[in-house]
Amino acid sequence: MELYFVAIILDRDRAADALSITEGLPLRLTLLGHGTARQEHLNLYGLEKTEKAVVVTVADADKTKKLVRAARLKLFIDIPGNGIMMSVPVKSVGGGKTLAYLTDNATPDGAKPEMKFEHELVFVILNEGYTEMVMEAAWAGGASGGTVLHAKGTGKQYAQKFLGVSLADEKDVILIVAESGKKAEIMRCVTTQTGPDTPAGAIAFSLPISSVAGLRSQFAAQ
Repeated sequence: MELYFVAIILDRDRAADALSITEGLPLRLTLLGHGTARQEHLNLYGLEKTEKAVVVTVADADKTKKLVRAARLKLFIDIPGNGIMMSVPVKSVGGGKTLAYLTDNATPDGAKPEMKFEHELVFVILNEGYTEMVMEAAWAGGASGGTVLHAKGTGKQYAQKFLGVSLADEKDVILIVAESGKKAEIMRCVTTQTGPDTPAGAIAFSLPISSVAGLRSQFAAQ
């Protein structure tokens, strides 16, 4: 059965609209973040960084296509400034009960996602406070923008002990949608300029995107 991790990135005040088109799906999450427009552009127009919401879900192939259509018709996702939507193929799930939950007990049909991808999702994990440094490197590699989420690192190398309580380092996560042909240069610039041996401590990897909507207006949406 084809399953896809679907993410919709848009202005935070429109998160409810994104949730409305995913209604009925068993798994729905809303993550909060902000855009990464260059500071000089924000200053030029007297703007502030836009707060973003990332609404994520998991759906089968048919429901994913319906979500993309709904995003275009109801969220106007292809109009500049209205966000971006992507689907990432799910390779495996943790057991039959998980599959039943995610598919509403649908009968598995053995179908697999087509492995031809024009776009990829570059996933960058970095130390908090170095977002602009990492994005400068990404822009130099050809990125047009990204969305920043806040996180906590829980790897053993990051854990600290204070009064018997384990404290995890604060982390930022940057999501960058890129054309497959540009992905390698973006990741190269990020890792060479802001990689693990720098204060930013950035590590990057990419995930294939099966379908994407709103990419032509990505900079405006970020």
